[in-house]
Amino acid sequence: MRPLSRAFLWVLVAYASALAVALAVGRASGLDHPIAVAAAADLAATLVVFAFSYAFRNSSFYDPYWSVAPIAIVAYWALGAQAPGSDARPVLVLALLALWGLRLTANWARGWQGLHHEDWRYLDLQQRHGRRYWWVSLFGIHLAPTVWVFLGCLPAYAAVAAGARPWGWLDALALLVTAGAIALEALADAQLRAFRRATPRSDALLDTGLWAWSRHPNYLGEMGFWWGLWLFGLAAAPGWWWTVIGPLGITGMFRWASLPMIEERMRARRPGFAAYAARTPRVIPRPPRRRAPPASC
Repeated sequence: MRPLSRAFLWVLVAYASALAVALAVGRASGLDHPIAVAAAADLAATLVVFAFSYAFRNSSFYDPYWSVAPIAIVAYWALGAQAPGSDARPVLVLALLALWGLRLTANWARGWQGLHHEDWRYLDLQQRHGRRYWWVSLFGIHLAPTVWVFLGCLPAYAAVAAGARPWGWLDALALLVTAGAIALEALADAQLRAFRRATPRSDALLDTGLWAWSRHPNYLGEMGFWWGLWLFGLAAAPGWWWTVIGPLGITGMFRWASLPMIEERMRARRPGFAAYAARTPRVIPRPPRRRAPPASC
């Protein structure tokens, strides 16, 4: 078996084990509310994935969890729902969630090179924290994103299980935002892949297409997806407005944690990044500005 095939097989083993443990914990938990059951199962599954990360000394075992776990969590809530207000809403939310999750997981699989390959951010954290790194990995790389994603899924519970309102204009807006966010993220990722294939230099900078309007259009699409889920939950059950903590938390994580780390690396590795950042907004897009003409002699 080729090394890459073996690597993906181990990932499948890790996630099958996580699912089995999650189901067992959910059944044995004795908890009544579906949100509590899902939270206990989610925590157990995360610890299983962390065990594989630790065993293989590669925290990237967790990377697909971001896009896989929400599908299982929301499907469990939808299947256990008794009387949703609109038959169309749960089906549509699940379909959009599956489309988002499967595409994002495939995008990860396309870029992962095997058990020797680990996200550069994790490597930086290893160098910074040394022997304490695995505590950082457990709480910062595994458990914290699991909490953020679970909070991001709470509006979907309102949409597929708790809401009683019929389909309305807010659902249409939610559909527009969620589907548009998925499309935006997919197009940005496709443009980035094409650029990397055409420009193998490590210091090259993509500043055309969507990337001329925003420095991180893929992350804009990712954040927009979670806001779209919240709109679906708000349309189904306005009393669940407080689930806005989900998209707010995920947006804050990207804005003040992930993006600054990415941009610090880009400034160090790409000489033209400072000029690019000066003319292009970080996240919220605007029409591209003209490049300054070269200085004359």
